Amino acid sequence: MPADTSAPKPAYSPGLEGVIAGETAISAVDPNAGLIYRGYDIKDLAPKANFEEVVWLLLHGELPTNAQYEETRKTLAQESALPDPVVNMLRLMPRDANPNDTLRTGVSMLASFDKELNDHSHDANVRKSIRLIAKTSTLLTTGWRIQKGEKPFNPGSNPTHVGRFLFSLFGREPEQWETSAFNNIFAQYAEHGYNASTFAARVTASTMSDIYAAVTSAIGTLKGPLHGGANEEAMKMLTDVGTPDRAEAWVKDRLVRKEKIMGFGHRVYKKGDSRVPVMRDLARIISKQFKQPQLVEVCEALEAAMEKQKGLYANVDLYAAPVFHLMKIPTELNTPIFACSRMAGWCAHVIEQHDKNRIIRPSCNYTGPGRRAYRPMR
Repeated sequence: MPADTSAPKPAYSPGLEGVIAGETAISAVDPNAGLIYRGYDIKDLAPKANFEEVVWLLLHGELPTNAQYEETRKTLAQESALPDPVVNMLRLMPRDANPNDTLRTGVSMLASFDKELNDHSHDANVRKSIRLIAKTSTLLTTGWRIQKGEKPFNPGSNPTHVGRFLFSLFGREPEQWETSAFNNIFAQYAEHGYNASTFAARVTASTMSDIYAAVTSAIGTLKGPLHGGANEEAMKMLTDVGTPDRAEAWVKDRLVRKEKIMGFGHRVYKKGDSRVPVMRDLARIISKQFKQPQLVEVCEALEAAMEKQKGLYANVDLYAAPVFHLMKIPTELNTPIFACSRMAGWCAHVIEQHDKNRIIRPSCNYTGPGRRAYRPMR
């Protein structure tokens, strides 16, 4: 019996492109190259704000007062330690484990140690968000040190979230320019609307599952090379290109072979990623700091070639790659660092989802066989 074809099928948008899946007051991603957090332009926020300010803004909707800033700073420091069983779990992970997988496993395990796990009230979710933001960075640095067969560093009384992160990674007090650079990076990556990982978190949260389950879904989604993993792939590309004079020929060769070129194009932005000018400026500053301009020059040459050949603009991952590389961040940690900053945005979205929840359950168009008779096996 053939399928009923008389009823018109709903319009289908591959990848949900252009589909409005919800409403949010957290951030706006403008197709004409604009990104705002709660009304503040990222171009103004990222170069000037400390990460603690961004965390408060995303979770509460306004920039903090001095007292609120101090409260956030102190609470992030107090909540940064990991339970001993979680550290023991990190020691059981294979030495060649992907740091994204280690981070995802650690965040999932942390859920069992949170006494407010199943309290989905607004205030409880805010408190859990601070714990998650604080502990995610510790998970990454502790897991990385253990994976390398080394003892984790104790950041002691370092006053800022970014300062503790850098100390825990490198075992020394960061210089002012380093903390300034990472406040900038963490701010730029903290939030970006209904991207794939955030949407994954909201889908999980919409079932009234807990915030840890939701952000674990997000970390798993972020790992993919078409999302968070793109900055790792961008660094491999820069190494392959090597010098600015090779950029255009390299681009033409990849386009002829119909290969995807990482660090370019974006589902939403049509005239370029609004974070690129901020990250490009940061990359130029850091390349001067190290007197190593070549990687940034390769990025600029690739930008020019892609705009000329395909009319495509760079996204933030292109310039994030040389920033991380010049600051001696292992390439394997690029995506997990992205997760450490995006945790603030993910948590803000879970809070928003739980506050006005309706389960996210889209429809689909069936493309399989028409109705047919079942014949039992003899």
